[in-house]
Amino acid sequence: MLLIYTSKITARSRYVFRLFFFELLGGEFRMTDNQEEFVAWTGPKFSYGVSSVADELHFASHPLLFESGIKEQPAEVFEWKGNKVFFPVGKKAILPFDPFAAAFYLVSRYEEYLPHIRDLYDRFDAKESLAWKNGFLTKPVVNHWALLVSEILKERFPEMAFKGQQYAYISTIDIDNAYAYREKGFMRTLGGYLKDLLKGDFGNIRDRTKVLFGFKRDPYDTYEFQFGIQKKYNLRTIYFFLVGDYGVNDKNLPIESRKFQSLIKTVGDYAQVGIHPSFGSNANPEKLKQEVNRLGRVLHREVTNSRQHFLKLSFPETYRNLIDLDITDDHTMGFANEIGFRAGICSTFNFYDLDLEMETRLRIHPFAVMDATLKYYMKVPPDEAIQAILPLIEEVRKVNGTFISLWHNESLCDEKQWAGWLSVYEEMTKLAVS
Repeated sequence: MLLIYTSKITARSRYVFRLFFFELLGGEFRMTDNQEEFVAWTGPKFSYGVSSVADELHFASHPLLFESGIKEQPAEVFEWKGNKVFFPVGKKAILPFDPFAAAFYLVSRYEEYLPHIRDLYDRFDAKESLAWKNGFLTKPVVNHWALLVSEILKERFPEMAFKGQQYAYISTIDIDNAYAYREKGFMRTLGGYLKDLLKGDFGNIRDRTKVLFGFKRDPYDTYEFQFGIQKKYNLRTIYFFLVGDYGVNDKNLPIESRKFQSLIKTVGDYAQVGIHPSFGSNANPEKLKQEVNRLGRVLHREVTNSRQHFLKLSFPETYRNLIDLDITDDHTMGFANEIGFRAGICSTFNFYDLDLEMETRLRIHPFAVMDATLKYYMKVPPDEAIQAILPLIEEVRKVNGTFISLWHNESLCDEKQWAGWLSVYEEMTKLAVS
């Protein structure tokens, strides 16, 4: 048992020490603010604060974990042993920065509560983040800091042992548009034909007609391939279905479609299924509730997993809305326009509500790479995609984290704008599980 002394135990310090020592390192710890108890303790221990108690192992602190509320935090980023770190605490400390406060700043998404520029879809832009500005977005620094702390502890207390984590890969797939042409209804199908006609896209007219008359498989119907990959590589896969009402940014099939319901049930027999809350539901809790209930009725079971459509995430409202509907696991933590680790971590963690100053039970699963990020935002061609993905897999392996990818059924059609991306997905899977 590790004993941690700090002059003031706060919700923030409890949260981050639990993250480090229980979640990431798999050890046992206890906190105390009693100096006499700490001095008398003969087992592994360290103090955390402005100054040490005696000559014990001491980690110097930044004020962040002893504060409440939200304010600008000057985060001076500097190089230390080849790594980017921030929140300096002085050269004489065992570490020149506070890994616990720095981890809390990243994992709580503190910077996303502060004033910032938002993108076209009202999202926090990756380029506004401390990690992107300072070149460490593609490194799970929180996991590295936890391992660094464990090495310091084991050097001082050789009897200490940490179970740690095991590397894992999870494939997640969003179903924004279950079929390209099928099940759209008369008006949407007619609109599709007129749109193609105005564009002079006779190839699309031909393909649509062949699909509708049963002469060709719908290009977005890639589910058999997905199930095959899942079986071949023994994957854990999670699917997220958009079941919201039709809108400008929400264009999946109507939930009344029996074939759409059948697809959801079939996928649910092969893998976990979660809700993909519509773009329009982010500012409308009642609409979100309706969508969760819709999916639950189709599956005949409780819906507990979620990922926001368009990765539209607003702190803390989005997560509070999910918690109110008994969602236990969210998979939105990642950027749309850059690959990497939005919260600086490649392991699951509990959401900390900064406004309420409390740890919640909502489990956050950060993903590292999305197909649309590579193609549309970073303009990476398919024959160069693996070069961008492999370093992320290797980073996650180094720290025994969980590599999570985000793909779409339509990007596996292997034609038109997505030609070549099917092989990227399988190659990524092969590398991630090997």
